Parts: sequence; C-alpha cells; structure tokens
Amino acid sequence: MLVTAYFTIIFLLALCVGLELTARRLTPPQSAPTAVANPAFRGFQTIFLRAYLLALWADWLQGPYLYKLYRHYSFLESQIAILYVCGLASCVLFAPFSAWLPQALGRRQTCLLFCLSYSACCLTKLSRDYFVLIVGRILGGLSTSLLTTTFEAWYVHRHVDVHDFPKEWIPTTFTKVATWNHGLAVGAGLVANLLAEWLHLGPVAPFLLAVPCLMCCAWVVLTDWGKEEAEGGPEGDKQTLLLGTPNGGVTRLSAKAQFSRSCHEGLRCLLSDRRVLLLGGVQALFESVLFIFVFLWTPVLDPHGPPLGIVFSCLMAASMAGSLLYRLATSTRYHLQPGHVLCLAVLMAFFSFFMLTFSTAAGQPRPHESFLAFLLLELACGLYFPAVSFLQGRVIPEEKRAGVLGWFRLPLHLLACLGLLALHGEVSGTGGGESGSGTRHMFGGCAVMMLAALMAVVSLFTLGRNDTDLKLEGNRGETDMY
Repeated sequence: MLVTAYFTIIFLLALCVGLELTARRLTPPQSAPTAVANPAFRGFQTIFLRAYLLALWADWLQGPYLYKLYRHYSFLESQIAILYVCGLASCVLFAPFSAWLPQALGRRQTCLLFCLSYSACCLTKLSRDYFVLIVGRILGGLSTSLLTTTFEAWYVHRHVDVHDFPKEWIPTTFTKVATWNHGLAVGAGLVANLLAEWLHLGPVAPFLLAVPCLMCCAWVVLTDWGKEEAEGGPEGDKQTLLLGTPNGGVTRLSAKAQFSRSCHEGLRCLLSDRRVLLLGGVQALFESVLFIFVFLWTPVLDPHGPPLGIVFSCLMAASMAGSLLYRLATSTRYHLQPGHVLCLAVLMAFFSFFMLTFSTAAGQPRPHESFLAFLLLELACGLYFPAVSFLQGRVIPEEKRAGVLGWFRLPLHLLACLGLLALHGEVSGTGGGESGSGTRHMFGGCAVMMLAALMAVVSLFTLGRNDTDLKLEGNRGETDMY
C-alpha cells in the first residue's frame, strides 16, 4: 500500500494538470473582463481570499489524521464513532445559531469567533481525556457551521451592499475559492504526512499546525478586514430587514425575526416545489454517506500500513479530477447537461459502495480494491458538487436559498448520525472489539442509500423533462437533458 499510494498521487496530479490544460483550451474564461480590470474589486477580493483560504487550509489540515489520533489514544471504534456523532450533532444544533449570529454579533466578529473556537478545538486534541475530546468535537461542529456561512456572508454583504459591485462578479471570487480549495486539500495531506510520519511528530502535529494558521486568519480579519470596513464604511454590518407595509411604511425585522422568516419561507418553498424536494432528497442521501465514508476510510486502510496523509491527498486529487471532468463534460464541445453528470456521479458512488461490500469482507480484506473504490467515490464527488450546485441555483429562488439549504442539511446530518450510531451499536454488541462485518454492513447500507438517491435523480429528470431552467444556457435546444 505504501508504494501504491505514492504512485497514485503522482498519477493523479499529472492527470489533474492534463485535465486543467485541456479544460482551459475548451472552456471560455470564467472571470468577467470588467471585474479583472477593476483595481478596487481586485483589492477587495484579495483581502477576502487571504483570510478565507487560511481558514480553509487550517480546516483541511485536520482531515487526514483525526481517526488515527483517536486510535493513537487507544479508543475503540465504537468510542470513536460517538466522537464523530457528537461533531455531526453539534453541526445540526449550531446551524440555526451560526445563521443568526453574524446578524446579531456582526459578520467580522463572527469570523473572529470561528478562529478562536477552531483553535480551541485543535488544542483539545492534546488531551487523552474522552470528555475533553467530546468538547473538542462540539467546538469543531460550531466552527464548521461558522466556516460554511460566515465568511461568505461577509464577502457578499460587502460586495453588494457596501461597494456596490455587480452581483455578476460574485462567482468570479468563488470560482477562485473552488480552484484553490482543491489544491489546499491536496497540499494539506502532504504537509500532514510530512509532520506526522516523515518527521515522526505523531498524528497530533497537523492539529497543532492548524492553530497558528487560524491565528494568522484572525490577524487578517482584525487588520485588513478592519481597515477595509473603515474605508468602505461599516454601516449595515448588523443589518435589519426592511419590509413594506400596506400603508406605504416600512417594518424593521430583527436578526431573530429574519432567521425565523428565512426558515419559514425555506420550508414553504421545499414543500411547494417537488423539484426542490427531490433535489433535497438527493443531497441528503448522497452527502450523508460521505460523512460515513470520512469515518470509515481510515480504519479500512490503516491496518495495511499506507501513509494516511498521502492517501488523503490521493482522495482530494481524485475529487479535483472529477471537478475538472465536469468542466470538460459541460463545455460546448461535449454538450453534457449537469443533470446527466449528476446521474453519472450517483451511479459511480453506488458502484463504489457496492465494491466496498466485497473488498471489506471480514477475514478477507482487499485493501487495494478498497482504495480504488474510495478513489472512485471521490471522483464522483468532484462531479456531484458542481452539478448539484448548478441545479440548486436553477430550482431554488435566490432569496430563499439560505432557508432551503438549511432544511436540506437537517436530514443530511441526521442520516449520518444514525448510520454511525448503528455502527457503534454493532461494534459494541460484539463485546467492544473491532467488527469487520459491521464495516461491511455499513457499506452495504450506503449502497442502498445511493440506490435511493439514484431513484430520486431519475424522478427529478422525469418531472423536469422539458424544464429549460435545468439546462445550461449555451446548450438549450441542442440536446435534451433527459
């Protein structure tokens, strides 16, 4: 496995470079020329990216060795499953709080809170006490919720409400984020492997490295963002929503009222549009099994001695290759619609978990086949996320998107928690030892969930057979998405 991992990362990086060069040749530039030529926009974008990319880097550093660290502290698989469940459950509990907090406390202040809470989460990894580690997982759930909402909220607010840049320029920034994010993930695996294995600092080393990265992020938020707010005007950072009244006046909604309204409108949109409901079902099923995969990939491969940081980089490089293949597939040369790509991604994920039910048989493990299945799953993820993001942008109204996506995440985390609890129960039932059959059964359950997601995708396709809103603009009328 050691040799396999190193050869695989070299092959995947070369593949990504080749796909990137091909994609640049076949796809038009993603950035609007006006945005590129605007020095005020470029400066504002750079200030945002400095902080956000540091936050993402610190987050990725913690991925390769989390399970390994808990095993290093001699915890059983069932105990580790509970730690993961605590992290997922805290994501669910803190999701409403993280959506409300930036409006009440202020967006920049909430980004600083993220840096402090995630640093505390990393420092708890120094302790072998189970309760302290649970507290760390809860802090990690809060931090993850803040990371996925607060930084983007600050950027969009400053972009639109303060600088009055065109909304069409927003994707320019987040396209850069997506491009850098894959590279950061691959690099984080390599750096984590360097610290933990090559330098023999142990699995806690990547978590300790994340702390100064988070402090640098906090410094950028304090200084550069503070200076940007002072120059651009901080007014409106703690916003209230203005609504028209029948007599021509306005009503101010507090942050709490805004959040309540967003949840109510999101639920109404979810229940009134079957396309939204089916897309939410696909997301809940697909992404919940990814959380289970994040828990299981290390115990499946680690007994066979691979460098976990390099394996993590391989997985992230496979995901990068998937996103590049999406760009090629939806280019004007190949004319595939995002719906086609989404169906292919779900089918690949189903086949991956089907392979894992055989490669993880108790007493007869086949680690190379499992590794190949994991790579296939990450390739499917690279195809899935841009496809589902495009479809969400088409079927969910922009003003209701935050509320709808919040409802999407609720069953997603619930299914993941139930899956990990089921694995915990099966392992505990064997007397506290490890259970290869439990892992195999879990992969079998994931395959069934992927099959259900595939049925939901087919139902979505059938429902929207002639729906031009679900097609790429350039391909409308050329091919039928279904």
